[in-house]
Amino acid sequence: TWGEEEGTHQENGRLMLADGLTEKGLKSLNSSSGQQVSNGTASGGLTGSSVPLGGLRTLVVQQTSLERPRETWSKKMDFLLSVIGYAVDLGNVWRFPYICYQNGGGAFLLPYLLMAVFGGVPLFYMELALGQFHRSGCISIWKHICPIFKGIGFAICIIALYIAFYYNTIMAWALYYLLSSFRPTLPWTTCTNSWNTANCNRYMSTDHNVSWSNSSTSPAEEFYTRQVLQVHLSPGLHQLGSVSWQLALCLLFIFTIVYFSIWKGVKTSGKVVWVTATFPYLVLLVLLIRGATLPGAWRGVVFYLKPDWEKLLSTTVWIDAAAQIFFSLGPGFGVLLAFASYNPFHNNCYKDALVTSSVNCLTSFLSGFVIFTVLGYMAEMRHQDVDAVAKDAGPSLLFIIYAEAIANMPAATFFSIIFFLMIIMLGLDSTFAGLEGVITAMLDEFPHVLVKRRELFVFGLVCVCYLGALSTLTYGGAFVVKLFEEYATGPAVITVVLLEVIAVSWFYGTNRFCNDIQVMLGFSPGFFWRVCWVAICPCFLLFIIISFLAFPPEVRLFHYHYPPWTTVLGYCIGVSSFICVPAYMVYHLLNAKGTFKQLTEGRRTSKRPTDRPSLAVVQY
Repeated sequence: TWGEEEGTHQENGRLMLADGLTEKGLKSLNSSSGQQVSNGTASGGLTGSSVPLGGLRTLVVQQTSLERPRETWSKKMDFLLSVIGYAVDLGNVWRFPYICYQNGGGAFLLPYLLMAVFGGVPLFYMELALGQFHRSGCISIWKHICPIFKGIGFAICIIALYIAFYYNTIMAWALYYLLSSFRPTLPWTTCTNSWNTANCNRYMSTDHNVSWSNSSTSPAEEFYTRQVLQVHLSPGLHQLGSVSWQLALCLLFIFTIVYFSIWKGVKTSGKVVWVTATFPYLVLLVLLIRGATLPGAWRGVVFYLKPDWEKLLSTTVWIDAAAQIFFSLGPGFGVLLAFASYNPFHNNCYKDALVTSSVNCLTSFLSGFVIFTVLGYMAEMRHQDVDAVAKDAGPSLLFIIYAEAIANMPAATFFSIIFFLMIIMLGLDSTFAGLEGVITAMLDEFPHVLVKRRELFVFGLVCVCYLGALSTLTYGGAFVVKLFEEYATGPAVITVVLLEVIAVSWFYGTNRFCNDIQVMLGFSPGFFWRVCWVAICPCFLLFIIISFLAFPPEVRLFHYHYPPWTTVLGYCIGVSSFICVPAYMVYHLLNAKGTFKQLTEGRRTSKRPTDRPSLAVVQY
């Protein structure tokens, strides 16, 4: 009953200093307890003592917050490397160079930078600030912002699961290549293997008297399609075929690494990213130096950066720039919210946003040189134009073209091992981040059930991801990967982020959001950021969505053209995640009480770090 005495204040489960505590009494309290009091909190456990104060006997009670202390990063660099590792993924290595040369080379950098400054970076900053201030995952954070939009959090978790179903399969392919590299002669350099066909031809300058026709295939292409994927055994999505046991074992190994990296939280994953986030940069530097010394490398660089200013008049270039920067920085996947929620309350997330997003963009630009110096070398060896060599985008660029180029270098085995190890590292830290976003969201939403069972929950989540990925391990699994990549995640996550920006800027209010940042960082965002969040970012996202609907991509993989029913299937998978948003809105309106304004208004709480003890003084 002492918590109900007059003169005692309680806030967020804490008992604060009574109003009647005089400065003299406070000094007496400090000298008697030997503790420093700051901002109404003190360190220690539950204690009690009597201090004479103003003629009254005063009971001093020190109580730890009722809320469970939130886990934090061990070091600031753990957080930065985790964010960089998440943002810098496989798409930086293969997608950006291809998109760049396809859309005007050096001229493409202009729309790319504009889209980054006015769209990508503001969204990146917004999510870091939201996660750090509210210290919540992507589901429970909406009780503070706008409860009616809580379905966004559930949609993000489902999208993250869909990504886990196919993204890790690409790492399984890379692991297969890595294991195949430990031999004197790389298996994708010869046409004498059991999987090769009569059309297989080596086509390098060292191979004389080779007749190359339109039906000819390279040994690297046949190794990828006929040995790794075995896609020739599946006629299409309507008949996927059996599961490849080799790829199933590779993926099992990948998920085992993932589990033991994230099962204990950011304390363990923050240490693992010191390897997975830094090793790719070392390999990129080695490959860049090696590529720059190859004959014909300059042809690739010129082709990569030669500006074609006329292409800037095409809307396709601007669409590609917007989509590339959005998926490169990765707002909307719940990861930035989760990572930032483990930061100290007063951490400078503004500086973090600028640094990590700049590193991401520079890495994409650097990867272009790594890829195109080698493509220039391939063109020189084959006596072809660079565009003929670089006709394939996506994983084919890495697993066919780049793998073949590495195989024809001196010390091919060494470069093959470090290259595919880099691919695995790039994918791993992105997977750590994606699953951590789901784990944080669920633990924050259901703390009493899951917090003490984190290891078991993570194990169950990894098992679900592995079982969901089995369809991508079949003979037609590459078709499934392409379907998920094009339809299941992209449009859904862009729509979700659009609703997120609207909820924060228009419902929660830009002024309230900026005041939160003022409390947290000591300064308020400037006019530029306010305009971006209120108007430019929603227009940026709406532009991508409308462009996607107006110009749906023509999906094709190898010689397989996706039939119309697969497009419907892809959209259904995408809608299955987004449907959580309107479904929860209806549920919330039917079950909650109050006016519409009350239903859409987040809880107004005094935000401060919740893992400190508090001090109470009760007179009796």
